[in-house]
Amino acid sequence: MEVALWCAVQGWPVHPLAPRRKTPAANCHACRGKAHNYRDCACIALGRWCHGFHAATCDPSLISAWWGERPDFGVGVSCGPAGLVVIDVDAHQAPLPGPGRLLPGIHIPETVSLRGLRHGFHSLAVLAALREALDPAQDESTLRVRTPSGGMHIWYASELGQAWRCSAGSSPSRALAWQVDVRAHGGYIIAPGTKTDTGSYRALGTVRRPAALPGWLAVELARTGHLPAPPAQRTTTPMPRRAHEAVIAAGGGRDVAARTFDTVLAAVIGCGAVAEGAGFSDKLNRAAYTAGGLVGAGHLTAKEAEIALLGAAAQARPGQERRALQIIRSGMTAGSRQPLILGDRT
Repeated sequence: MEVALWCAVQGWPVHPLAPRRKTPAANCHACRGKAHNYRDCACIALGRWCHGFHAATCDPSLISAWWGERPDFGVGVSCGPAGLVVIDVDAHQAPLPGPGRLLPGIHIPETVSLRGLRHGFHSLAVLAALREALDPAQDESTLRVRTPSGGMHIWYASELGQAWRCSAGSSPSRALAWQVDVRAHGGYIIAPGTKTDTGSYRALGTVRRPAALPGWLAVELARTGHLPAPPAQRTTTPMPRRAHEAVIAAGGGRDVAARTFDTVLAAVIGCGAVAEGAGFSDKLNRAAYTAGGLVGAGHLTAKEAEIALLGAAAQARPGQERRALQIIRSGMTAGSRQPLILGDRT
């Protein structure tokens, strides 16, 4: 109960885990059936735990009642509502995958030796090294939790309004790195202090709060398909909310800057309606150049611009994120050398 209440104070909705296990606690008999949907379940409305993170709450009275009834419950945290992105690093003994699966989307020539790579700590460290960034497993500025199996949960706070998707490090469709899972919207993470039959989840160091998600990791998550899927039909093509807020908050000429970025993003997204011949690369390059100008003038951060552009490109041309990222970075670099003065029609 103490752990659950502490999490709730942080603003992290919690739900019970089965005693000494990593799985959510069951409740009514119907909830054990595969045909039973959480939307049809009366348990949640009646203040009972059911369906894992769908019942997660920050209500101290509910938490006291649940763990008062079952003090042996573990604690799960619903990542989406908590605004968390947790990098789950595994250290399982498993055969090393081929070069194409070690770091999805990053080409590793067959001539490069992968000898010595054994688990997720190694693949994550290689990814960080390629991006000239701090290895998240060594990031002492954020909450890190050692798992009973020898892995690690690295907790980060996502930006307001930005949702990320979960993934498994062994997935052929969406993965950050081999043996590196992502816990985000639609998933949960085990709170530090929880005990299972295999051991305890133990916080490392003295930091007990998640730091902001590093910009390079946000870009990698966008590149590897962790942005939410676009709706099936779109009647408008607005700028992603968080990028729009960043432009609005940046100072003078805010409306002009927001409209400018909205316009170029809409042109990129609009290419999705045409299979080919839409001038996708040219429009993406122009959008990136414009974004670079906005960044150079201080109206938008480079991280926000890159994520928004990559998200628009992924909607228009799914599966081409690697090529799109090259265009985006090249265009933004060129554009940043010519800061976009608001009101300047050039």
